[in-house]
Amino acid sequence: MSTSKHASVHDRWAHLRFSVVGQLLAAPPAKGELRAELKKLAQRTWQHPITGAPVRFAVSTIERWLLQARREKRDPVGVLRRKVRADAGIQHVVLAVREALRTQYGEHPSWSVQLHYDNLRAVAEHDRALAPVPSYSSIRRLFEAQGWRKRRRLSSRDTVGAERAEARLAAREVRSYEAPYVGSLWHWDGHGGSRQVLTARGEWITPVLIGVIDDRSRLACHLQWYLTEDAEGVAHALSQAIQKRGLPRAGMSDNGQANLATEISEGLARLGIVHDTTLAYSPYMNGKIESLWTNVEGRLMAMLEGVRDLTLASLNEATQAWCEYEYNRALHSETGQTPLARYLAGPDVLRPSPDSDALRLAFTRTDQRLQRRSDGTLVIATRRFEIPNRYRHLRQLHVRYAQWDLSQMHLLDERSGKILCRLYPQDKQSNARGVRRPLEPLATTAPESASRHEAPRASASMAPLLVKLMAQQTATGLPPAYLPMAGPSSTEGEES
Repeated sequence: MSTSKHASVHDRWAHLRFSVVGQLLAAPPAKGELRAELKKLAQRTWQHPITGAPVRFAVSTIERWLLQARREKRDPVGVLRRKVRADAGIQHVVLAVREALRTQYGEHPSWSVQLHYDNLRAVAEHDRALAPVPSYSSIRRLFEAQGWRKRRRLSSRDTVGAERAEARLAAREVRSYEAPYVGSLWHWDGHGGSRQVLTARGEWITPVLIGVIDDRSRLACHLQWYLTEDAEGVAHALSQAIQKRGLPRAGMSDNGQANLATEISEGLARLGIVHDTTLAYSPYMNGKIESLWTNVEGRLMAMLEGVRDLTLASLNEATQAWCEYEYNRALHSETGQTPLARYLAGPDVLRPSPDSDALRLAFTRTDQRLQRRSDGTLVIATRRFEIPNRYRHLRQLHVRYAQWDLSQMHLLDERSGKILCRLYPQDKQSNARGVRRPLEPLATTAPESASRHEAPRASASMAPLLVKLMAQQTATGLPPAYLPMAGPSSTEGEES
């Protein structure tokens, strides 16, 4: 009788015993010939089910197996299993030792069983109720039976959040999950790389990879390296992921400062994306993107080991190629499909992506400032911006801007939240010429569009010919033939 190699010890013994007596059950011997058949079986050599060594069984043993199999009509193989000991699974540990170990484990769940045992012996030297101390094997079996497994500390810091997370992990089960639709949930996070890059300033810096992944399909929506993990990088990566794949319905990130920035939270709300964060010290909630980092380090970074002068631009170029042509097209062990195929198969709840200007305007913060009546200006980050004189009657102003890009400053209508006009920094050298514009009529009603409130400027619009030439350049699909100078921002220059 063939037995699977994965069968338990008890099943192996049952199958062997049934193979010994099975012939007698299939073809019962004639009356008076049973003893002779049992002697023949006793003279045969069988293979031990555990060691594989040759073994023989006595006549009385084979006869007992035969009687057991004859009595059992429904499961003759199961009745031949080895009997379970009556005290199996019972640890002969007194109640005082159990309670002492329970208390000790509750205070130190990160200790090993050996460390618990050694500390128990030390306590038993002063407490006779714990003596004699059971053997280490008994203590280890007690830990296994009670489910007292060694748990790694979630944080080395003894904070209230870490203690609350450990208590929750001990009291609540952890279950994997999957969104029912493509675009229903995205995950994003930052990952500190294992390689350094050489910057234009001659500095070695460890970059941060910001990645966005779809929960259902596991598709890497966008991966990009940045010199620092900040709100600007998160907004930049999310904008590119949205432009590539579409607008999702919800997103999840950790509680990092960059993910909780005002520009990010307000931008996601404007785009209709529900933003959830993982619980403190609970990275397993974002496990899908944590698993992505393993692939990045195990394959992408491993293939870059021989590159010495690694720059941020070359690293990003290699990352895009690896992401699109290997990771997104490799068979996923859990879904049985490639992320790209699963993404295209749907079903999806994605929405069309806004244009670049709308996304750039979405990831901004709303703030309030008082207008200085003397010269019609307001101050943002030590910089003074001029207010069009048609809004000179407003005392409190509502503006939208991103801290990393003060060139895009917009004035809002307090009631509707619509953009009234764009604000520009104060040009004191131009004001020194003594030319002053006449006062315009006060804006008492909210305009239908920002363009109607924009003051006429000589450079407000491009010439039609230049617009045509730029459209022709864009239609070629080629980047403009120039190299931008690296600015103070970590995003510009390096990614080009």
